[in-house]
Amino acid sequence: MPSEHAEVQVRPGGEGDLVALTDLYNHYVRETAVTFDTEPFTPTERRPWLLSHPVDGPHRLMVATAAGTGHVLGYATSSPFRPKPAYATSVETTVYVAPDAGRRGIGTLLYQALFDALADEGLHRAYAGVAQPNAASTRLHERFGFRHVGTYREVGHKFGRWWDVAWHEKEL
Repeated sequence: MPSEHAEVQVRPGGEGDLVALTDLYNHYVRETAVTFDTEPFTPTERRPWLLSHPVDGPHRLMVATAAGTGHVLGYATSSPFRPKPAYATSVETTVYVAPDAGRRGIGTLLYQALFDALADEGLHRAYAGVAQPNAASTRLHERFGFRHVGTYREVGHKFGRWWDVAWHEKEL
């Protein structure tokens, strides 16, 4: 795996990533219950999301690309946990890895870069909601020190069935 990591670059996301990030996210919208969005986005519709993750501050977007080709392998974000001011020191984090890039440690590289970037941002907690079942995501979050704090039962309805979401918390 170390040789595969040498072939991956992780950097802040930007405008040039918009189409690839939208395509990656839309795969999860169309094919999985990992996200509870039900309709794919256009890059124009997704642009406000991209712009809400600047290269500094507590709300970041980190992108993993294949060295040499620039092919997007995945991304991780920290976003506002809730919109009220008292929640400003908490973030919600997430990771999406391209379907052809799984089981290569991309999620680990992305989360490591994200948490390194957030280290000096004065944040107190990170939260992650993981649609169930998703053993790989649960393992990733546990590896980074998240602990399970509760599960919302049948909170989302997609593909004709109900889905649970397990919530995890990490001290920053």
